[in-house]
Amino acid sequence: MSEFTKTRRSAWLKRKKRVGKRLHGTADKPRLTVFRSHRGMYAQLVNDDEGNTMLASDVKRAGECEIPEGVDGKRAAAYRVGRALAEAAKAKGVARVVFDRNGYLYHGRVAALAQGARDGGLEF
Repeated sequence: MSEFTKTRRSAWLKRKKRVGKRLHGTADKPRLTVFRSHRGMYAQLVNDDEGNTMLASDVKRAGECEIPEGVDGKRAAAYRVGRALAEAAKAKGVARVVFDRNGYLYHGRVAALAQGARDGGLEF
C-alpha cells in the first residue's frame, strides 16, 4: 500500500470511529449504516442491542424505481439501494432510523442513498 493510501485509510478510520461512538441502533429505531466501495453501495439496518442485522440491501438486490432528475450513474444506483431498503423496512414495521454515514462525507453517493431512504418513507 502506498503512503498516500495508508494516510487516507487511517483518516477514514478515525472519522468512522468518531462518528460511530455516538450512534446506537435499537429494535424500534435501528441504525442505517452505509458502506461505499468503488463498484457498489451497501446499506443495512442494524440492531445494536442484539448485535444483528435486520435488513440489508445493495446494488444487485435493489430493484428499479423512479430516479429524480439530475441523479445518474453511481448516485442513481445508491438512490435505488436506499429506496429498496426503505420499502423493505416499512414492510417490517420500521419507520424511524439513525443514519450512520460510517465516516464518509455526506455528499454524492452517501447523500443519494439517504435521499432514497427518505423518499421510500424512512425518517431520520
